[in-house]
Amino acid sequence: MAMDEGVDLRAEPPPHGVLEDLLGLAIGIFLTSLGLYLIHVTGAVTGGTAGLSLLISYAANWNFQLVFALINLPFVVVAFLQKGADFAIRSALSVVAVSLATGWQGDVLGLDHLDRSYGVLAGAILTGMGVLALVRHNSSIGGFSVVAVILQEKAGMRAGYVMMSLDALVLLASFLVLEPGVVLWSALGAALLNIVLAFNHRPGRYMGL
Repeated sequence: MAMDEGVDLRAEPPPHGVLEDLLGLAIGIFLTSLGLYLIHVTGAVTGGTAGLSLLISYAANWNFQLVFALINLPFVVVAFLQKGADFAIRSALSVVAVSLATGWQGDVLGLDHLDRSYGVLAGAILTGMGVLALVRHNSSIGGFSVVAVILQEKAGMRAGYVMMSLDALVLLASFLVLEPGVVLWSALGAALLNIVLAFNHRPGRYMGL
């Protein structure tokens, strides 16, 4: 018997239940915060407003979690105007939760040093999978991901490719603060993160809302 026998692939995908959403959002928050923490420990950056927050925290010696929340929450207004209250509220809660969870990851793991290649690449994969989980459960961590999701839904542009273009601007700015070698690792990590999104979040691929 074929695995998809009796399943109408043309039918409207079933919505997620409340418990599915809660679990999906919790997993997304955990993975995203762990990924960002690993990148932060290496002194590197990533793309998007997460990378911008890291860059500002390095340059001004400010708390990353606070900068992350302050930069991303204004994008929730855009999310509210373009995608409605449900997405905006979930995104606002996700931004705050990721900010707090990143600090919690530091308290639990307490890493003072981490091999840069491992931290950047592992952090990129974890962050990408975390953002993917959030998006698939009608949420985001604000910032460029909001813009990317809106452009994907309104214009059919893949979210990963949109974010990759915006990330390039952040990485170029990082040359003003970080050593070239660190920027190159950061660029590799940002590309890997967006590849995770581009390959796994396409219109019509995911059979659930």
